Amino acid sequence: MEAIENKVAEPPSEESILVDAARSGDIGAFESLVRRYDRNVFRIAQHITQNREDAEDVVQDAFLKAYQNLGQFQGQSKFYTWLVRIAVNEALMRLRRRRPERMVSIDEDVKTEEDSMPREIADWSPNPEQQYTQAELKEILGKTIQGLPTSFRTVFVLRDVEGLSTEETASALELSVPAVKSRLLRARLQLRERLNKYFKRRDGDTKP
Repeated sequence: MEAIENKVAEPPSEESILVDAARSGDIGAFESLVRRYDRNVFRIAQHITQNREDAEDVVQDAFLKAYQNLGQFQGQSKFYTWLVRIAVNEALMRLRRRRPERMVSIDEDVKTEEDSMPREIADWSPNPEQQYTQAELKEILGKTIQGLPTSFRTVFVLRDVEGLSTEETASALELSVPAVKSRLLRARLQLRERLNKYFKRRDGDTKP
């Protein structure tokens, strides 16, 4: 007789416990979710809107909308992934209102002069002689990320900055996994090329 394995159900996560409590009307539980994720949501919103005040408004609107629609959350994904989807949509809507002549959509490929993948990408690391502090590098990277097209920047931020998995990023943006992988690759290529140009230019400026 074959042995029958007893599968032990995994205990519910702290997040799911808080979500269930919030859906039952526990305001304190939802406030705990806000404290847990508000900084993450703010970073994502600021990367997309590139404006602190807009990002703060996005955080408030996203959590308010999440609270109002808790009954629609089916639990098929993590609550955080669902929350990020709401925040991204709110941030993109703010961009549309700010720039109505240039509609921004995460569902569209953004065409730029740099969309074609370069055959070779030069090493963009600083020369050994150059010394960059961690703060300088963080500032350089932040400004370079801001220069990416919105659709690429959003995928890059969720996947590489916030650490969501490819599947979670796809779920949050309502994209296919291949689409996320494609945009992430193009974002990384563009980012590396832009950094390479920056370091080359700065290196040239510092030479005697």
